[in-house]
Amino acid sequence: MSSIGLTVKKPEVECKDAKCPFHGQLKVRGKIIDGIVASDKMQKTITVTTNYLYYQKKYRRYEKRTGRHHAHNPECIAAKAGDRVKIAECRPLSKTVSFVVIEKEEGE
Repeated sequence: MSSIGLTVKKPEVECKDAKCPFHGQLKVRGKIIDGIVASDKMQKTITVTTNYLYYQKKYRRYEKRTGRHHAHNPECIAAKAGDRVKIAECRPLSKTVSFVVIEKEEGE
């Protein structure tokens, strides 16, 4: 168990980011989402794409849908486009960012 209260691996690299849950003061709570990084073009922010099933009552079937979340990308994790990541909900960091990257999963 790491210092953030979740069972994730702590990054080996140290950072001085105040909005990092491992090396800063940011607390995580709420949802934990797995997804793939769609874009890393913003400064310290990434866009994560998630796929989920939505039930259509009228047709009694499920349909595939895609959701996008903006997440803060700490320097110690440094996720790039195409990486599989785990993001956790936190307090609002900006107008669109309410998640932070807590783990970059291996093998991707």
